[in-house]
Amino acid sequence: MNDLEPILGLEGLSKTYTTAHGPLTVLSAASFALARGSTAAIVGPSGSGKTTLLGLCAGLDDPSGGSVRLCGHRLEALSEDERAAVRNAHVGFVFQNFQLIPTLTALENVMVPLELRGDRRAGRRAAERLEEVGLAERMDHYPVQLSGGEQQRVALARAFSNDPDILFADEPTGNLDADTSDQITEILFSLNRSRETTLVLVTHDAALAAKTARIFRIERGHVREDGADVGGAPAPGQREVVNR
Repeated sequence: MNDLEPILGLEGLSKTYTTAHGPLTVLSAASFALARGSTAAIVGPSGSGKTTLLGLCAGLDDPSGGSVRLCGHRLEALSEDERAAVRNAHVGFVFQNFQLIPTLTALENVMVPLELRGDRRAGRRAAERLEEVGLAERMDHYPVQLSGGEQQRVALARAFSNDPDILFADEPTGNLDADTSDQITEILFSLNRSRETTLVLVTHDAALAAKTARIFRIERGHVREDGADVGGAPAPGQREVVNR
């Protein structure tokens, strides 16, 4: 993709679910773009659609309307297998519940995405990533033998193993205590800076969101960038990102 082209672009993105009580719109006409290497947080009340928006951005779900352009690919024009190929080539993920494979060691968990890409250096690269997150002495341990913070470090090492162009993080510190959250946050942003990765994270933690360059807030299905004037006119340096 062109380096000047936004790495992620949403145009009129909507998502409506059919329920027993009628249609439920959780996202309405969201539009915004992120430049390569930028950082952004998606915030809002519980159940507001933060994770839904993240899934749509990553092509894990299909929108009801609008479009998503990710790393130069218009996702709605791709098949499920083609979207998976885009994610494998360009995207990293970090989740609240770590999503490690319990029967694999820390090293083997990090090796999985590398082996899927046919990387013959998978073992060495996985070991390097675990060293970067401070787990050089824990590579042969299984998830059950690791603390929550250590499991999330493994997840970070795995997410950055392919040097992704963009990383999606869903409540990356949600299951951790305050001290451990601070450590994970420091590692996450350090890896993000060193790799020049675009970071999009969902969080309910205002302090974590404040570490990103842009904050998008979801309320009643609408997405607005913090700093936009409630009357509709963008504040200096900001722009309206929804309901166009």
